[in-house]
Amino acid sequence: MSASRKCLCCVKYLMFVFNLIFWLGGCGLFGVGVWLSFTQAEFSSLPLSFPSLSAANLLLVAGGVTMVTGFLGCLGALKEQRCLLMTFFVILLLLVLTEVTLAVIIHLFHNKLDDKAQNDLKEGMKVYRSDEGLTKSWDNVQRMFKCCGVSDKTDWYDVLNGTLPSSCCSDGMTHCVDGWSEPCYQKARQWLLDNIRSVMVFGVCIGIVQLLALVFSLLMYCQILRAEKYMD
Repeated sequence: MSASRKCLCCVKYLMFVFNLIFWLGGCGLFGVGVWLSFTQAEFSSLPLSFPSLSAANLLLVAGGVTMVTGFLGCLGALKEQRCLLMTFFVILLLLVLTEVTLAVIIHLFHNKLDDKAQNDLKEGMKVYRSDEGLTKSWDNVQRMFKCCGVSDKTDWYDVLNGTLPSSCCSDGMTHCVDGWSEPCYQKARQWLLDNIRSVMVFGVCIGIVQLLALVFSLLMYCQILRAEKYMD
């Protein structure tokens, strides 16, 4: 019984440590999501398929779920309750499977997802003149990234009857004839990739911690069950 109890305590504190790291990782992801949301607040009227806006929402959701799951794991480890541990294991397993599924879908269908996102943005351009918030967001994007249109500056020709918005050119120009040649979608996507690589590495580390937390939660569940049978 003494050896079994020692083994249970060892697994318990290891699980607590991994879940604490897991919870802190969730806080980090949530914090990056908040930062990205505030940074991109001036683009808020654009469709959520805009790369940096969709990334901000994804990080907020992932960070929030990770924080709640990590807290549940810490509580289950400290209380040594099989019900909490099994709940934690099931939620974490579903979370890992969801992450793997999303990663596979994005990898296999990234071209289709890019096309859909660009089509959504082009549809939104049609109300550029009538929607003040959208007008401001598009102008902010084009000035920030020095770009014009979604995939090409000609995207504006159908919307503005063959003309370009002033934000497609340098500040101070009221009539823009020959705007920036670079597309906004690709520039925003590249900006996101350049700034989120460290977050992706961090995400891989969190994934490893998740797998270890799954193993330790199952081990602890088995140890508690064994101890209860011994006591009976």
